[in-house]
Amino acid sequence: MNDIKLTQYSHGAGCGCKIAPKVLDEILTSNFAMPDNDKLIVGNHSKDDAAVYDLDNGNALISTTDFFMPIVDDPYEFGRIASANAISDVYAMGGKPILAIAILGWPINVLPAAVAQKVIEGSRSICKEAGIPLAGGHSIDSPEPIFGLAVNGLVAIENIKQNNKAQEDDILFLTKPLGVGILTTAEKKGILLPEHKGTAAKQMMRLNTIGETLGKLKGVTAMTDVTGFGLLGHLVEMAEGSGLSAVIDFENVPVIIDDLHNYVEQKSVPGGTNRNWDSYGEKISILTNYQKAVLADPQTSGGLLVAVNKDAVADVQELFMQNGLEKFITPIGRMIKKHEVVVKVHGEQQHQLNK
Repeated sequence: MNDIKLTQYSHGAGCGCKIAPKVLDEILTSNFAMPDNDKLIVGNHSKDDAAVYDLDNGNALISTTDFFMPIVDDPYEFGRIASANAISDVYAMGGKPILAIAILGWPINVLPAAVAQKVIEGSRSICKEAGIPLAGGHSIDSPEPIFGLAVNGLVAIENIKQNNKAQEDDILFLTKPLGVGILTTAEKKGILLPEHKGTAAKQMMRLNTIGETLGKLKGVTAMTDVTGFGLLGHLVEMAEGSGLSAVIDFENVPVIIDDLHNYVEQKSVPGGTNRNWDSYGEKISILTNYQKAVLADPQTSGGLLVAVNKDAVADVQELFMQNGLEKFITPIGRMIKKHEVVVKVHGEQQHQLNK
């Protein structure tokens, strides 16, 4: 069992499996009118991270699901990463997760059940870190290994954070560095240096628990997590949903390792990057190849993208310091009045984030 490498059994990896934004828009197009539901605070009308339903007691139920194919070879780590990624949607809405249900697709005739058991064990470990039970689930025999969670959470209605409520002059923060897709692609290509092994997995297994606390800050106007569409894709959703544009200061964007550009120069760019760019590239200012590779890189279990009122910046930075996120107190950009391009990128240097 130790010789099994899960990534060899799937055609995609992690959130890079996500259907590109433009294709997804086509899939979701419908002339079918759903009945009005005044209890549904967040639903299909916005491109947000989860659905939110009013419970009539000042609180709301957050409901979400996320699943994908292996992005790492180790089954235990795969379970942890997929679970952290799914739970993140609740944190991105400013909520507290309370319950998870597993989603498992497994090629029974190809991979032993014992390997799937390791995936479930990894999931249980992350659920324990989040303080929630893995309370059941559903499994099918599938051609490729698939795993994820359906997660429920709770949030005070006044603390709900949506991705389309940013305001002009808001300051943007990001709570994890970019480059996960580049590193995992390098590992598949066999060019990942020994000192970088495990770096991406370690980041992907870190929960975005700070989202629950950020939800309680009035100065946080909008929030989302950065996953398969890359930073640019999720920022485009935030800007367009808010009727604004955004500016990114590229030199302040954190990257997962100092010499990430070396892998980009070796063509270690996942296919999802090009699919992302094809979906929204016309909405972005002219970029260098390196900027495009970083900013459109599909993230799995990525960080939170947070829009903050200028008067609350110091409070958010202090909160980051208290939660071990001192490397991320430098803003990566700001929201501006609607412009001819949705996202403008300034700066040509990469920001080097020391591990």
